[in-house]
Amino acid sequence: MNHDGFELGLDDINNAGVYSVTNDDIAPLSAAMRDAGLRVATIDLQGCIDKRTLVARIAAQLDFPQTFGGNWDALLDCLRDLSWLQANGYALFFSDADGLKAGAEKDFETLLDVLDDASTSWGKDDVPFWAFVALRD
Repeated sequence: MNHDGFELGLDDINNAGVYSVTNDDIAPLSAAMRDAGLRVATIDLQGCIDKRTLVARIAAQLDFPQTFGGNWDALLDCLRDLSWLQANGYALFFSDADGLKAGAEKDFETLLDVLDDASTSWGKDDVPFWAFVALRD
């Protein structure tokens, strides 16, 4: 992840990235992101302990095209595009990620890398892309 503890600074696109938060942080952060004019989506990861379920939940929540391939490369491609969800920026919240981290640590780490790559890609176009992954600690 890019950052752990943080002062958001929503007005600075350089602050966009991948952050670790708690489930209690999701509601106030979602409100702040909506107030900043960003498209907000929450992906519930409770009970998610494998890549297949993870990718399916993201695809469903973000209305990925039916041609979505269901693999890491396709996930990154869709997260870099999101043309069907036009917005001034994006904030994705992944609630209850502890089970995924414990049950599929490699997939959890790959997810973080994909989110970081997507944020970097959007940043090159001056579009903020934030990802918040909720963990207990």
